[in-house]
Amino acid sequence: MKYTTYIFDLDGTLLDTLQDLADAVNHALRQYGMPPHSLDEIRSFVGNGVQLLMERSVPDGAENADFEAVFAAFRQYYMEHSLDNTRPYDGIPEALRELKRQGCRLAVVSNKMMAATKELVAHFFPEIEVAIGEHEAAGIRKKPAPDTVDEALRQLGVDKDGAVYVGDSDVDYQTACNSGLPCISVLWGFRDRDFLLAHGATTFIRHPRELLDNEKATS
Repeated sequence: MKYTTYIFDLDGTLLDTLQDLADAVNHALRQYGMPPHSLDEIRSFVGNGVQLLMERSVPDGAENADFEAVFAAFRQYYMEHSLDNTRPYDGIPEALRELKRQGCRLAVVSNKMMAATKELVAHFFPEIEVAIGEHEAAGIRKKPAPDTVDEALRQLGVDKDGAVYVGDSDVDYQTACNSGLPCISVLWGFRDRDFLLAHGATTFIRHPRELLDNEKATS
């Protein structure tokens, strides 16, 4: 029996968003005379939501007197430029269409801002039924807490039986564990196999078409 519900991470799993995130970070930093970061540095900063992304990017993090202003500049720029370079990874649209054709239920949970999450999912992935971003105002904690996954399952109207979580990071693996779901870790995203292995991941795929071959876990 194959999985019937797929809960996806967004950045690094379905979409390559790294360049647009880096451009937004560096635009905000330059506005306040702060040094920019390389793409590889930004890659190492992402995965825990935009608040931590900016804390890692701004000198002295949240203790910097200009932190909130820089963070606001980042949010404004990113909402205006989140589609400049962002694209689905090769094979993702085809895999999602086939999963949908097979009757699978599809959702996205992300630590990205709610508005950006919904905009990107609606733009690129009409097959996805539910998209949940940073939503702590509603009492939904960000990943790795299980709240976004639980909310996605609730909105889909399904339970955990037959569900799987798909992500590219240690945060995603921990989210799956905290949610009581098996985890498929993708190797085309922001973290490599060695990093994921060191953080507990056990099941890997190298191409989105492999999503169509994964049988429901029995252990």
